[in-house]
Amino acid sequence: MATILVIDDDELVSRTLQRTLKVYDHHVMVANSGIEGLQLARRHPPDLFILDIMMPGTDGYTVCRQIRGDPILLDVPVLFLTAKAKDEDKIEGFRAGADDYLSKPFNMEELQLRVKAVLRRANAPALAAEPPSEIIVGNVRLDCRSFEISTPANTILLTNVQFDLLYHLMSHVDQVFNSQQLLQDVWDYPRDTGSPELVRAHIKNLREKIEPIPSKPRYILTIQGHGYMFSSEATKDG
Repeated sequence: MATILVIDDDELVSRTLQRTLKVYDHHVMVANSGIEGLQLARRHPPDLFILDIMMPGTDGYTVCRQIRGDPILLDVPVLFLTAKAKDEDKIEGFRAGADDYLSKPFNMEELQLRVKAVLRRANAPALAAEPPSEIIVGNVRLDCRSFEISTPANTILLTNVQFDLLYHLMSHVDQVFNSQQLLQDVWDYPRDTGSPELVRAHIKNLREKIEPIPSKPRYILTIQGHGYMFSSEATKDG
């Protein structure tokens, strides 16, 4: 049984989530503000945050960044559940450190599938029993212990989700994966669930971190109509 902390200033929404998630054998705590939620989480660390964005006082983006900066909570997954549905809102959420993002209004069955997948990923070993210490493709090095990616330009620390996605792509260099494949392989979603926007947003974030010119990617390529791949050719340059 997982402990889930719902942080939402709308009591109707939070109580509905509490009742519904209990049906799936989760223990659900509720907080109606970001500050209250953080205080509760530090006393009773949850297995998952379900977090609204638009709240009075401290908004969800700020709460998520504080979670990622807290040594007690930094590894706890965060699922944003919010009425803010624009692409730029989702990108901002992932930049803040979210693991997933679901827009209101939402389907309770889809929410449960997302919750199940996020929890399964969080509880699974990050890599195989004997993981490689690093993956090197051309002039790009992924450190599997520190979660740092090194390019000729710099070294950057990745979030857990960014690492998992990049690890998958670099482990299958020059192989193309569509969004649904990545949702299954990286996010552990059941077939035909999850949003391709989740993949697009994380690909965009990775490009902003590692590409010399994010708008003209060299490492993580989009193969029009097919998906994404990590290119071995581009990494040989410079």
